[in-house]
Amino acid sequence: MLIWGGQPPLTPLANRGYRPRQSFAGRNQGVLLNDISRFGVFLPSFIWDDDGEERAKGVLDFAVEAERLGFGSVFITDHLLTARRFYSVSFLEPLTTLSFVAAATERIMLGTSVLVVPIREPVLFAKQIAALHFLSQGRFVFGAGIGWYPPEYAAAGVAKSDRGARTDEILDIVVPLLEGQTVSYHGRFFSFDAVAIEPRLKRRPEVWIGGGSQLADPASPEAPRFAEAVKRRILGAEGWIPRPTSPPADIARDWEELKTYLQSKGRDPATITVAHENFMHFVPTQDRERARRDQHEAFLRVMSTERGPEYLEQVYLFGTPDELVASLQSRVDAGVERFMLHTLTPDLAQLGQWVEHVIPHVRFPDQRPS
Repeated sequence: MLIWGGQPPLTPLANRGYRPRQSFAGRNQGVLLNDISRFGVFLPSFIWDDDGEERAKGVLDFAVEAERLGFGSVFITDHLLTARRFYSVSFLEPLTTLSFVAAATERIMLGTSVLVVPIREPVLFAKQIAALHFLSQGRFVFGAGIGWYPPEYAAAGVAKSDRGARTDEILDIVVPLLEGQTVSYHGRFFSFDAVAIEPRLKRRPEVWIGGGSQLADPASPEAPRFAEAVKRRILGAEGWIPRPTSPPADIARDWEELKTYLQSKGRDPATITVAHENFMHFVPTQDRERARRDQHEAFLRVMSTERGPEYLEQVYLFGTPDELVASLQSRVDAGVERFMLHTLTPDLAQLGQWVEHVIPHVRFPDQRPS
């Protein structure tokens, strides 16, 4: 039976015997979480041309400090090639890097936002995920998406026009393999009989699907809409990752649209975790002009100039500490339960500043005074 794509309709994973880890249970599950545990941070896995081997230790130190401070997760970006259209840096391979970090941490969850699924071979991919989840003692969160950068598909021998269909087939294969099933599959892109992988996991990773609408812009490689195929993938998953380029009003509209879709398919929206990825650079000043100047400098060390400063400020987190809090709060009010934020620098001081000046002031629905 197809799990992710095609017919018959998708069966929610919770109805197939899967129970998520308590740390990432959906909304209204009776689990009270403190402020920091709702926040994750992206590993500074970007590499500048003049970086040396010390950056490897820096990635490790970053993860250890995030765990010490009480963050709920560390996440990582996936780019096979340097996506120079929007970035000025390359990124470390995500599953290898998370394995490296897993060995130095004990509690913090380890996630991807998002793995570019269609460029991968599914059986090897499942084996890699299973190994990471096993070695980290069940801490991996499988954030999945279709990608956007054309040269990556070309390098992997994949037609960009096939990315959605390939993603569905790969998820059809990977998820049951991670659940310990012996899988036979005959699809358009992949065909094999009686394959199983080890180690057999006690509990497979949660799957969070990235996608949705975004701020319309001529420079964007994607249409500003919430594709039906993305909703269908979320139906079979445990979480949804709205795009980082989706402003609060768009997230709110998408969430209402998604709730209606899920309910029409018999899925309770309360069983879906809504986790938003974004970028934030803290500047300790109430001077709005200075804050934005320093933030744009930090952004341009990682990003390209293609989309321009006005677009960046419309979709990412800019401004004074009070403005950062307000921007995060507006996303919580739109339906976001968790955040995974990029620091734009490997400087550990950013983490401490977030914990002291920003995170305590963001209120989630079950934390507000009655």
